[in-house]
Amino acid sequence: MRASDAERERIAELLREAVAEGRLDMDEFDQRLETAYKARTHGELEPLVQDLPAPGSAVAPVGSSAPASLGSSAANWPARIGGPATSTGGFALWGGFNRKGRWTVARKFTAFAMWGGGEIDLREAHFEDREVVIRCFTIMGGIHVTAPPELNVEVRGIGIMGGFGEGSNEDGEISPDSPRVRITGFALMGGVGVDRKRTKAERRRLKEAKEAELEARRRHELEGPDDGGSGEGRKKL
Repeated sequence: MRASDAERERIAELLREAVAEGRLDMDEFDQRLETAYKARTHGELEPLVQDLPAPGSAVAPVGSSAPASLGSSAANWPARIGGPATSTGGFALWGGFNRKGRWTVARKFTAFAMWGGGEIDLREAHFEDREVVIRCFTIMGGIHVTAPPELNVEVRGIGIMGGFGEGSNEDGEISPDSPRVRITGFALMGGVGVDRKRTKAERRRLKEAKEAELEARRRHELEGPDDGGSGEGRKKL
């Protein structure tokens, strides 16, 4: 069956997700992407993603109407939910604490900072349960929470002569498979901030994938429409 432009585009997005997750290196991504834009049939498209899972699930059929989101994360959320917590809280008094990298957030995580600061990074974290509550309390101190754009985060806190709320946000759609994280508490003469952003490694992979995709598009457009090998289409251009 002949492939449509929408189907070629969906395959290109799946390839971009794969390179962002590290399943493909840039050379292989570039080769598959170029082949995808030149493909005329489903039979040419399907082998390009047969060995690649769609984000959080198995590979969707070529005719699927649900394309991957541009710039979305390739995090496998179901695999990051469950298991014993490695930390139930953080405390800072005239000092600081941090939780980042690969760690497992407890169902109820309590953070306190007084005349100090704390950092809670959820971008590579696992979660003890699908429902997680992070309670942040500061007195003349600060706590900073960093979450990936696709994580379902709800911020409900009170600032008294201070601030409690969300800061910068990178583009991304909330994943239905992600855990639900509620951030509550209060800040007295201090602040609790929540930012949504990707890791540097993921931003770099997505940037390289986007640049490779644009280059493949340009090559495809310069070559012109497929003319069955006669060369007539390119001559007319």
